[in-house]
Amino acid sequence: MATDTHAVSRETASATGPATPGLLAMGVLLAVLLGAPFLLYPVFLMKVLCFALFACAFNLLIGFAGLLSFGHAAFFGGAAYITAHTVKVWGLPPEIGILLGALFSAALGLVFGMIAIRRQGIYFAMITLALSQMVFFMALQLPFTHGEDGIQAVPRGTLFGVFDLSQPLTMYYTVLVVFLFGFLVIWRTVHSPFGQVLKAIRENEPRAISLGYRTDQYKLLAFVLSASLAGLAGGTKAIVFQLATLTDVQWQMSGEVVLMTLLGGMGTLFGPVIGAALVVTLENYLAATNLPVPVVIGAIFVVCVLVFRRGIVGEIAARMKRRG
Repeated sequence: MATDTHAVSRETASATGPATPGLLAMGVLLAVLLGAPFLLYPVFLMKVLCFALFACAFNLLIGFAGLLSFGHAAFFGGAAYITAHTVKVWGLPPEIGILLGALFSAALGLVFGMIAIRRQGIYFAMITLALSQMVFFMALQLPFTHGEDGIQAVPRGTLFGVFDLSQPLTMYYTVLVVFLFGFLVIWRTVHSPFGQVLKAIRENEPRAISLGYRTDQYKLLAFVLSASLAGLAGGTKAIVFQLATLTDVQWQMSGEVVLMTLLGGMGTLFGPVIGAALVVTLENYLAATNLPVPVVIGAIFVVCVLVFRRGIVGEIAARMKRRG
């Protein structure tokens, strides 16, 4: 069993990359993120970080467990509503509101997973989409969500009673810490024995079953972890922008995170971060022009699929490996 798992690790090394380049890339990314708010608009950077964490959470499911979910907006948007409501109406501090949002998404992920996890391929994707649409209609109808108006004017509050989140730099570095926490959780998961089993299930599930693994339990745990981290991103986003709306839970949000992951590189650790940064940047700067944003992003996606079939990071890693 150990031999088979190690074989899968070697086969998937191109996806995660060797340890030294990975640590070097992480160090470069950290240095860039620490200095970025002095060069760019902090709110824009915080949006990038929130969606990067969302994309990384989704990538944990599709890139390493091989499960395509079209319902991740339910976890992202559901946590945003819970965080916004508990902070604004209940008066809880932001850290508790974000935690409750993540816990809500974890519980929702457990329910979704128990229903959908025994299905595969398009059937799994369609079940998650249907369940996500149920959450969307609940968000539209429940009184505390305020329908199409959403929950607005959410106070950022004070983190741990010390740090004033109304200050842009304080808020930015708080979001950065949240992102790094989520990213490190994913990194540790991928490089753990649990992560190796997930890759084995992705590559050949019948073989994993024959080796004695209870694959449904592994997939369910991966689904819940992915949902939790997506909720962490959604709750943080609600504090940053001080609102939670139907945009956060609609099916287009699920499609957008799929796009981010595929553009950056599915099954890579840094790919979703690059993909999220690219999509958010395009949306931000193209919004000030007369160009149709979805059409431009769609055209870029087509070009990337044709030129970078493994995604931007995946293709670069593959070419570096061939040259090495």
